Amino acid sequence: MTPTALPLLLALALAAGAARAEPDEAALNQAKGYPIGSTATWYTEPYRVGSWSALDKVPGIQTRIVARAPEASPLPRAANPAPIAYRYKGAGYTLADYLDRQRTTGLIVLKNGEIIAEHYGYGRKDDARFLSFSMAKSVTSLLIGKAVSLGLIASLDDPAEKYAKDLAGSPYGATTVRQLLRMSSGLTFTERYDGKDDISRFSRATSGAPGGGKPVDVLRSITDRHSPAGEKFVYASAESDVLGRVLAGATGKNMAQLSTEWLWQPMGAEHDAFWRISVDGQEQAYGAFNASLRDWARLGQLLANDGRAIDKNTGKPGAQQVVPLDYLLDATDPARQPPAFRPRTATRYFGYGYQFWLAPFKARTFAMQGIYGQTVYAQPSTGIVMAMTSVWESPSGQQNVQPYEERDALWRGVLQSLGGDLTAP
Repeated sequence: MTPTALPLLLALALAAGAARAEPDEAALNQAKGYPIGSTATWYTEPYRVGSWSALDKVPGIQTRIVARAPEASPLPRAANPAPIAYRYKGAGYTLADYLDRQRTTGLIVLKNGEIIAEHYGYGRKDDARFLSFSMAKSVTSLLIGKAVSLGLIASLDDPAEKYAKDLAGSPYGATTVRQLLRMSSGLTFTERYDGKDDISRFSRATSGAPGGGKPVDVLRSITDRHSPAGEKFVYASAESDVLGRVLAGATGKNMAQLSTEWLWQPMGAEHDAFWRISVDGQEQAYGAFNASLRDWARLGQLLANDGRAIDKNTGKPGAQQVVPLDYLLDATDPARQPPAFRPRTATRYFGYGYQFWLAPFKARTFAMQGIYGQTVYAQPSTGIVMAMTSVWESPSGQQNVQPYEERDALWRGVLQSLGGDLTAP
């Protein structure tokens, strides 16, 4: 090979890499630059990439700002990051392979607060604010923990109606805050994502769709039971919405104010975040918090640091306790859960804490998860965090389990590659 041929080959390789196709980019409307949709189209495939990374730009959708910190906490890049590899169905893959195989809009991996890998897909950039879907439930939980530590919620065993007055005399109103945190009201709220279930009915009400009714009226209409309260985990987004109404009633402030004062600014967020709000002015606590990828990673790192903020002078966890430690452990430690809520009992794999998913490892490992592939994983003892935003085709593994299986295989690979702990309990 001549001396001049090598630079040419490298340039061609780089050009080919830059032009590589991303999964299903035609279906996701790459030809039109991933446009933002309308209130009628923002959820559909051709508008997902654009809308789910800028929901506040969708005409007709109302949002409320969560202000960034005056100074962002440090998030340095690792000097010599270890390569990440994983195995799935007997084959070995790299992180680049994963991005070629799955519809990923953003992926970031941290080790001890340093960036090991960071990627944006489908033309997204680091200032995009990604829709979290049910990762928002975990944010709601953290605000509940702070309200309890300040005495604004007297006890997790108080009934919701003590604070959410509009629910007084209803079954959800009689459910305790702790039972709502564990999604154990025992009330039957269907969540199949088929357009005919209770979550669809509730979503129509919160968005103000014609004939949707009022959100509180939908909540009050849920009266059938599958179990006694407190005994069994059954996923129900309505229970997270009730928690949001408890917060508003207990504090006299909206969730955007609370998120700014209690979480986003103390954490050192780099970008403004925002909540989507319901037609009645209540933040959609069950699935509508939007934040940049790096700030999702910062939130994961905050939790991996057991709720302590990063000291800007040292770059290490400092003395400021943003999330109350005892509450955080109650929310994320499988050993602190009643037997029915532990891993491999609450579900076939995960346990469920206070709006967090608990992995079946000896080392405390937990996740925030939302439909269509939104995730923050954290393993505090090894300092490993992974945050991911996605535009998967199906909302949950009930429709197509493959992306969910491969995401979990990637997380296991991240742990293995970076010195994490996969030991079974």
